[in-house]
Amino acid sequence: MINSTDMFLGRPRFILHYLGIWPPPGEYKILRNIYKFLVMLTQFSFIFLEFIYIAVVWGDIDEVSEASYLLFTQASVCYKTMVFMMNKNNLKKLISFMEVGIFAPQTVAHEKILSAQARKIRNLSAVFLTSAITTCTLWAVMPLFDTAETRFFPFKIWMPINTEKSPHYEIGYLYQVISIYISALLFCAVDSSTLSMIMFGCAELEIIIDKIQKIRDIPISRVNKSDCRKRLTENNKLFMECVRHHQCVVKFIELVEDTYHANIFFQLSGSVGIICIIGLRIVMTEPSSVQFYSMLNYMLTILSQLFLYCWCGNELTSMSQNLREFLYLCPWYEQNIQFRRSLIIAMERMKRPIIFKAGRYIPLSRPTFVSILRSSYSYFAVLNQTKK
Repeated sequence: MINSTDMFLGRPRFILHYLGIWPPPGEYKILRNIYKFLVMLTQFSFIFLEFIYIAVVWGDIDEVSEASYLLFTQASVCYKTMVFMMNKNNLKKLISFMEVGIFAPQTVAHEKILSAQARKIRNLSAVFLTSAITTCTLWAVMPLFDTAETRFFPFKIWMPINTEKSPHYEIGYLYQVISIYISALLFCAVDSSTLSMIMFGCAELEIIIDKIQKIRDIPISRVNKSDCRKRLTENNKLFMECVRHHQCVVKFIELVEDTYHANIFFQLSGSVGIICIIGLRIVMTEPSSVQFYSMLNYMLTILSQLFLYCWCGNELTSMSQNLREFLYLCPWYEQNIQFRRSLIIAMERMKRPIIFKAGRYIPLSRPTFVSILRSSYSYFAVLNQTKK
């Protein structure tokens, strides 16, 4: 029997466990809390130093924009990670929910459906993680390939040390690089946890569709009445199991939304500003420089993250709509009155598809993705015109 939790949450759990963020087991609790505090200290101190730098260079649009794009990202990482840690009880409930009996695969086909959806989100998350790590690497090596006479750090934040002295510069450089790699891992792992749970819901809806297709025809002749009654009883039992299964999926997705809707809303809202500022930085940067390619890769990372959220939400809604269509396509007209009455009630309920909403307001869908891109471009056009 496959374990759905390991299949869908294996990678983000591994990353967050080694960063001390995943809810720890009972042993070494104090040491784990100290380690978690040090990890989060790197992130919050980074934001604090960015605020100081922006205050120092305030009025210079080039310097402020260069410091601001990373500020939004760091603020998003810190906020989402804190919410993730504060909702550890809900996370435990979600993990327990994924392991309830009704979600357990009953056939090889069900296992294949779970495996396919898990592999899909793992591959997409891997692309997202690779893009984020590549961006961090480009930022980290930027000072090494620069021909400037004075040494500088990868990021524009206030540093209370002299870059011309050793080992002051090396310590500052190491602090920035370690902080940004931790940030990238948190950035991807926290998002992957939520996205994996949404795709688990998609997989369960697909399993329900597979069950509905198992509803058998009733022979028109009905020569053997005992066989007909047996088949009618089996069909009713299978249909009621599908209804209970669907209700469990709805409750699971509602719990995921209740737990992480604020995270996603913060990310979607911040993405508008991040994309706008990155676009401004790309326009202002020399095309042949390492910084230009790092900015371009960073833009792709943010867009891939935004697309992943909207695509997963769209898949969930689309699958819930398909479920209603498959219900109608089953041989309901050959079933008894009890089956048909239950079918009418179920189809009326399914007129309202499952829609995952960020902040309980913004639906995760492809139109939302396009809308965010349009808003970002509008703000970018205004800022770019102002700069000229």
